[in-house]
Amino acid sequence: MTFTPVKPAQILSASQVQAVRQYIKQTWGTLSRSLAHVVEAAKDDKVDHLPGTPWPVYISPREDIQAVKATLQTVLSEAELAQIELRVLPDEVDQIEEHGLLYLPHDYVVPGGRFNEMYGWDSYFILLGLLRDGEIDLAKSMVDQLIYEIDHYGTVLNANRTYMLNRSQPPILTRMVLKLYEHLKDDAWLRSLLPTIQNYYFYWTVPPHLNQATGLSHYCALGQGPAPEVVCSERDEQGRTHYDRVREYYKQFPISDYDPALYYDAEQDRLTELFYQGDRSMRESGFDITDRFGPFSADIVHYAPVCLNVLLYQMEQDIAQISEIIGHYHGIAYWLRHAEERRRRINDYLWDEAAGQYFDYNFRIGKRRPYEFATTFMPLWAGLASTAQARRVVDNLPRFEAPGGLLTSTHISGNQWDAPFGWAPLQLFAVEGLRRYGYHADADRISQNFLQMVIKEFENSGMLVEKYDVQRCSANVSDEILFGYSSNEIGFGWTNGVVLELMAMLHLQ
Repeated sequence: MTFTPVKPAQILSASQVQAVRQYIKQTWGTLSRSLAHVVEAAKDDKVDHLPGTPWPVYISPREDIQAVKATLQTVLSEAELAQIELRVLPDEVDQIEEHGLLYLPHDYVVPGGRFNEMYGWDSYFILLGLLRDGEIDLAKSMVDQLIYEIDHYGTVLNANRTYMLNRSQPPILTRMVLKLYEHLKDDAWLRSLLPTIQNYYFYWTVPPHLNQATGLSHYCALGQGPAPEVVCSERDEQGRTHYDRVREYYKQFPISDYDPALYYDAEQDRLTELFYQGDRSMRESGFDITDRFGPFSADIVHYAPVCLNVLLYQMEQDIAQISEIIGHYHGIAYWLRHAEERRRRINDYLWDEAAGQYFDYNFRIGKRRPYEFATTFMPLWAGLASTAQARRVVDNLPRFEAPGGLLTSTHISGNQWDAPFGWAPLQLFAVEGLRRYGYHADADRISQNFLQMVIKEFENSGMLVEKYDVQRCSANVSDEILFGYSSNEIGFGWTNGVVLELMAMLHLQ
């Protein structure tokens, strides 16, 4: 790619800011789901469903199914109740014969469009927006539903559908908890969450998510075979599934990023079970899809990634802070010691001194992959970079800057989590990281350029969407996306939240 200097966009007018704020405020209601919306939430266009039959809603074996039925009868009509079927979740995921919604007892916010369920890391950015908009009760309910997921389903889920029971998403729950605590100042509530938060931490820091050679964590979703929602919904105009297109790619193109025989059986023209594990793990990462870990990120199971380990460092810092707030003083040193050890390992394995960037580390071959990705700014966000490291990372900023903000990567792959696309969460991580180390002019410029693009497209369509082409400053991205789903979803939860955060930083009220 060629890199051109980027100038800050013209500042937004008061009327532009007011219009987008009003849209976001109204959208929280559209995207909210309560028990009264369970029929709407149960419907899922990402899986096959026999018309005229009830949609399954699964409850945890720890719940009382009769009590849940009684509660639903108070908010749903008989006609609505007939459209769903309550089922107790089987003990083993492979016993599920028909996929469905996983019951959550209280209100939550969905991202929008085809994503009609509560997502793990989307929820953080949504919560930031809710807090900015004064929706404190709904923000608290969001956190409480994630805690419920850990207690009843084993982890913060990719999303509350049965086909996602075997995978989580980037761990950012403790940031949500502390952001909310700033408003609640409820020590008893905070104290009640600590055991569940610690359980979630250990989900990520023991096998299979722990790579014992490096002491760092990696994405490693469980289960077997293709992701059900992908088989059913991610089809192109010729009716080919995403996995059909992947097989064709393996047949047509040589691959040097990894040993393709691990993931594709050329003799039988089929994807291997390891490919499907990598595919599910890539979805657990939240970056679906990118070539960051080789084509289709199939090799992700062999990488200690920057994003995950930075978030775990932040989680360790957060649990130390929570321990201090609630008076568990004996735990503070324990968690800070873990954080410092992770910082050391991140520097040993993920920091590339020559490039001045943080790269993911392939522990199978013992090398960093020099794939430039916007997660290189996340160590600044978490404050684990030294002043010198931060300066080196900022020196690389022009490689990522585009007229509409930051590119996700510097590589065009045909995947949505690569160039020329930009996503709200990565803008926020970078902007907050730059501000933390004093690079306010850079942070202002990126914020202004991203907001100007988003609001220009908002004025054209009346909507905020999931992703943008930050090179062309356009929301019309479908024709550029060759793999996975190519639609640009409307709503959109995390864009809403990040827009409100960036405007607040620029004092645009």
